[in-house]
Amino acid sequence: MTDVILVLNGGSSSLKFAAFQGRDELHLLVRGSVSSIGERPRLHVAPTATTPPFDRSLGEQPITIDKAFEAVASYLAERGLLRRVRSVGHRIVHGGREFARATLLDGGTLDALRKLEPLAPIHQAINLELVDLASRLLLGAVQVGCFDTAFHATQPELARRYGLPHEISEQGIVSYGFHGLSYSHVASELRNRYGAAAGGKTIVAHLGSGASLCAMKAGASQATTMGFSTLDGLVMSTRCGAIDPGVLLHLLQERKLSSDELTDLLYEKSGLLGVSGISGNMQTLLASKDPAAVRAVDLFVYRVGREIGSLAAALGGLDTLVFTAGIGEHAPAIRRRICEAAAWLGVAMDDGLNHRGEGLVSAPDSCVNVLVMQADEERAVAAELLSLEPT
Repeated sequence: MTDVILVLNGGSSSLKFAAFQGRDELHLLVRGSVSSIGERPRLHVAPTATTPPFDRSLGEQPITIDKAFEAVASYLAERGLLRRVRSVGHRIVHGGREFARATLLDGGTLDALRKLEPLAPIHQAINLELVDLASRLLLGAVQVGCFDTAFHATQPELARRYGLPHEISEQGIVSYGFHGLSYSHVASELRNRYGAAAGGKTIVAHLGSGASLCAMKAGASQATTMGFSTLDGLVMSTRCGAIDPGVLLHLLQERKLSSDELTDLLYEKSGLLGVSGISGNMQTLLASKDPAAVRAVDLFVYRVGREIGSLAAALGGLDTLVFTAGIGEHAPAIRRRICEAAAWLGVAMDDGLNHRGEGLVSAPDSCVNVLVMQADEERAVAAELLSLEPT
C-alpha cells in the first residue's frame, strides 16, 4: 500500500490540509480545510480525481485548533488514509536565520522555533501545536517543518538590512519575508511555463487575508514587502502594513497603550477592517457602497500599486506580474485596478481574460505578462519534504 504524505497548514481562523502520494510526481489524494474556526466551523473537502466533495458543519460554537485537527484526522481515518501516513509536512511561518530548508522536527528544533513565537504571534504557536498533535497521533510518522521565511534566504544582504546599528542586525533584527511557500510554488510553476528564466524579472502578488509582494529574478527572491514580522508592507485584512515607527512610539508614550493593546491594534483591528469600520473581507467591501468601504479598497489598491513600483525598481524592470491567493485569484476588479496603477510599467490587461481569471490575462500588446495562478502552499510543503527524504 502506497505511503501518504499529509500536509498541515494552520492559521488563526482555519486549518488547511492535503494528502499526497508519489515521489517522482506528487498525486493529490485529498485537499480540504476546517474554516471559520472562531465562528461557525465547517469541514470542507474539495473534489479530486479520487475524492468526492464533502462539506459538514462542526457546530455553531468556536473550536480550538486541536478540535479542528481531530475533525481532519477523523475524516482521513474514515477513508483509510490516516493509517497510510508516513510523513507529515508542516507549514511553519517563521524559521528565523537558522532554518532555510525543510527540517526534521526534533526536540531541539522545536525549542528553537518556539523562541521565534514573538516574531509571528498569530501563526507560530498554532503551527507548533499542530506538530505536537500530529506527533502524538501518528507515532510512526516523520514530522518535517517547511518555512515561509526560507524562500527569501536568496535575497541580497542589502534587501534584508534595516538602518539599525550593526550589532542589532547581527542579533537577527533583519527582514525575513513571509509567504515563501506560496512564492516557491509560483516559482516552480513559472519554471514549468518559461524554463529556467522563470518569467525573468517577476513580481508576485500574494493577496489574501495576509498580503505581500515578492520580486524575483529567475524564480529566486530578491526583495519582498513583509520584513521582520508579518505586519510589514501592504494593508491587509486586519493588519496595518507599513507604518512610521514614530506612530508606534506615540501610541506607547502619549496614548499609553500597553504592549498587548498595541499588538491587538496592529494585528487584529487595523487594515481593511480598521479603515472601513465594516469588514476585513475584500468581497464584502467590494459589494458595499459605503464611502468607508470604498476608502479601504482604494487604500489597498494604492499601496499595492506603490509597492509594485518599488519592487520594479529593485529588479530594474518588469517582465511578469503574477496574482495569487484569495483576493489575487478571485477579485478581478482588484486585479484590473492594480494593473491600471502599473500601466506605466507596460502592464495591460485583457478584460475578458481577467474576468475568467485563469492563466494568462494580459492583453496581446502588453509589455508585461500578467498571470493568475492558484496558490498551493500544501504542494510546496510536500515537494520540500520529499527533497529532504533519501531516495
